[in-house]
Amino acid sequence: MKLLTHNMLQCHIKGVTNGYPFKIEAEEVETREVDYDPDFLRHIYPRIQWPALREAAEALGAGSLPEAVTEDMLENDDEFLQAFHHALLEVHLQEGALVCPETGRKFLVNQGIPNLLLQEDEV
Repeated sequence: MKLLTHNMLQCHIKGVTNGYPFKIEAEEVETREVDYDPDFLRHIYPRIQWPALREAAEALGAGSLPEAVTEDMLENDDEFLQAFHHALLEVHLQEGALVCPETGRKFLVNQGIPNLLLQEDEV
């Protein structure tokens, strides 16, 4: 599971009001090369919750991302864009769990696929 995917997921257990972002418990992390496209990064950035991406990248050992992003960084800083690209698209959680920040419920990730199915009493 890419961190791009993680950034879009939230916990939907009945009654949960603070289900975002999932905490990550990583057992296996892989890096897979992806073609670098700075225009894609500039386009997707407004849809990304930056603090959640930073936290997830740190949890997976994907290097450190800056606390804040400026327009100049998005337009002219290739080093920043490479780091953003790596964290968002190349780092994959293969095995582990996503943990609801409110309830602590763990959703397993197997072979890169998160299982977010709810139990009957959680719907």
